[in-house]
Amino acid sequence: MPHWHLKLMEDAKESLNWFCCSKEPIRGNDSDCQIDSETTTGKRWSLELPEFFRENFLEGDQRWVTTAGSALHLLQSVYGSFSKVYGIGRCAKMVYESWRELMEEGEQRTRQPEFAKVFLIDRDVDFVTPLCSQVVYEGLVDDIFRIKCGSVEFGPDVTSTDKSIKVMLNSQDKVFDEIRNEHFSNVFGFLSQKAKNLQTAYDKRRGMDIQDKHAKKSGRGTCFVLPLDIGASESMMKKKAKQDFQELLKTEHSLLEGFEIRECITYIEEHINRQVSMIDSLRLLCLLSITENGLLSKDYKSLKAQYLQSYGIEHLLTFANLRQLGLLEEQQAGETLTVMESKVGKLVTDKTVGKLTDAFSSLAKKSNFRALSKRLALVPKSGEEYDLRVPRDMAYVFSGAYIPLSCKLIEQVMERDGWTGLEEVARMLNRQEFAVTEARNKTDAQRIVLVMFLGGCTYSEISALRFLGKERGCRFIVVTTAITNSARLLEALLDNSA
Repeated sequence: MPHWHLKLMEDAKESLNWFCCSKEPIRGNDSDCQIDSETTTGKRWSLELPEFFRENFLEGDQRWVTTAGSALHLLQSVYGSFSKVYGIGRCAKMVYESWRELMEEGEQRTRQPEFAKVFLIDRDVDFVTPLCSQVVYEGLVDDIFRIKCGSVEFGPDVTSTDKSIKVMLNSQDKVFDEIRNEHFSNVFGFLSQKAKNLQTAYDKRRGMDIQDKHAKKSGRGTCFVLPLDIGASESMMKKKAKQDFQELLKTEHSLLEGFEIRECITYIEEHINRQVSMIDSLRLLCLLSITENGLLSKDYKSLKAQYLQSYGIEHLLTFANLRQLGLLEEQQAGETLTVMESKVGKLVTDKTVGKLTDAFSSLAKKSNFRALSKRLALVPKSGEEYDLRVPRDMAYVFSGAYIPLSCKLIEQVMERDGWTGLEEVARMLNRQEFAVTEARNKTDAQRIVLVMFLGGCTYSEISALRFLGKERGCRFIVVTTAITNSARLLEALLDNSA
């Protein structure tokens, strides 16, 4: 089976990315993976495999499982054995098993583990998070300008010239590094103050001698990128104002909370009929379906008909893809009660734990978002004030309205050192969870947690994990098959060939 030639590249000695250098078939072993970085302080690594999501989760093509397992093996060979491995999802389980096979085949190295824990998670465990509009700065930049391999191209509307400029987004840009995880509402004021400070510093330097000016040379980088950050912020504000972004966020938050669903459906219908955005309309439909555990038959048929009329009958196959992944489903009203009665009957006659699990397994096929949200407290209580300048939890990445399910799962498993106490949650997710101790850590190794997203990870999730790391006194390093967002995720599922 052909493998990708992977290369580990350095990004500002702090953020690392795996870039695919060649698609030519080569031997699938660690010697084929070149490491070009000398640093071990990476925070975000990407395999740059956007096709992983569709091929694995929709088409059932598992060829990239071995690649992901090899990536883990490479990390283990460089940084030492992982002390504990947790995971949830069918693909996560296969990647873990692939990595274990490579471990058994290869040479065992005895060195102190640098990663305290490893968490593997499938993208289909949490579809709600990537479907929500991103409001942290880096996520919003990605939604609007599309970040590619750690860089973004700003057009004339940002540069205020007739040329486009490509900018690397990393920690060398000190201004960007300070605002990348901030809620967007805090960014413009920060940039304005930064510009004033730079102007003041510039005025003070006007009378400096050559030696002093040479000493201040390091500030030139900030002088160059700050106008771009300000221009990008202004451009994003204009675009979001044009889209009535606040009304859009209000609808999303209502869906997450389960309030005013009829009003939300009306908003989505208007969105579709005005042909605002094909992908955005599809995103709202999916978010409605997942949070409501499927659509009522009349709503499903009506919304589907309106969508196909607005955007074309050729998107009929896309609806089949979305249904297959549980993203957009129709509730089967006729059989719901019968199925429930059947399960309850089993519970009455069979009281063993095993039978209880079996009885509920098919009921957990859908998203169960409401039950999960309540169990894990994903949605803060309505009416509570949330200070986005001083966030109190990971919900700040969605304006205080929602804590990413994926990140909450990671937090809870780390707290419990396993899935004990989360059996009901795992059952509702209807996924394969596991927890394995790989190496005994005698000296309480560095508090570094490696999280691997299989099928893509959003910048909002990265920001949430960074916040969690600061709160818990540990550091999260994110490995993902690709950076994703709502547009990328849904575009991967489009099937509009006429």
